[in-house]
Amino acid sequence: MGFTFYFGSLAGLVSSYDIATPTKEIQWLGSVFTGVFFCVVVYRLTAILSSVLFTGYGKLSSAEKIEWNNRGFSTVHALFVSFASFYLVMLSDFFNEDSQEELVINRSFTFSNSVLGISIGYFLADLAMILWHFPALGGLEYVLHHGLSMFSIIQSLLSGQGQIYILMILFSESTTPFVNLRWHLDIAGLKSSKLYVWNGAALFFGWLILERGRRLTMLKNVLDSTTSKLKRQNQNPSPTLVQ
Repeated sequence: MGFTFYFGSLAGLVSSYDIATPTKEIQWLGSVFTGVFFCVVVYRLTAILSSVLFTGYGKLSSAEKIEWNNRGFSTVHALFVSFASFYLVMLSDFFNEDSQEELVINRSFTFSNSVLGISIGYFLADLAMILWHFPALGGLEYVLHHGLSMFSIIQSLLSGQGQIYILMILFSESTTPFVNLRWHLDIAGLKSSKLYVWNGAALFFGWLILERGRRLTMLKNVLDSTTSKLKRQNQNPSPTLVQ
């Protein structure tokens, strides 16, 4: 009840639309707890599989093992939100300008809500670990990053607005697996390996293509939304202009 009231109160602050129904609040909370749960599961599985598959894992210090496992669920979350965001924005008709009358910036769906909720769960779990082991897993800049990320995602989730842009930002998580692999190779003593070099090249060019593609996609969506709005205004002129 406390969580439901909290979510409902926030929804009233960030949006004038009555979208925070009890059913949706349960779905949102379920998605958040699902994100936290999977982070815990993947953290444990990373420790188990790493101890079996990588001989060097046992030689790591306690702090290094914690960060190794932490980056495990960071990678899984990055892969999930990258594929989900790409599907929602680029492949599906959810945010296709011509699929609905409603502007894309005002659209939200059960699947997109679930993706945002799971991401909130991830950021909560990761932030909890950062604070618990502070500053081993990151300093104040990480706390600020996670706090602002959650604030943005929560606002978009509760208001049902701007989800397409949040998903575009989440798609940038597709570079995170390369960042994490770079750290794993470094800590495993494989910094001079070919895989380390190829991973670095993939990280650089992947980030470059991603940033250019995201900017162009956002520009296209803004232009499409403006064009669609002008068309609707021309089809339904104001009474003053008609007179």
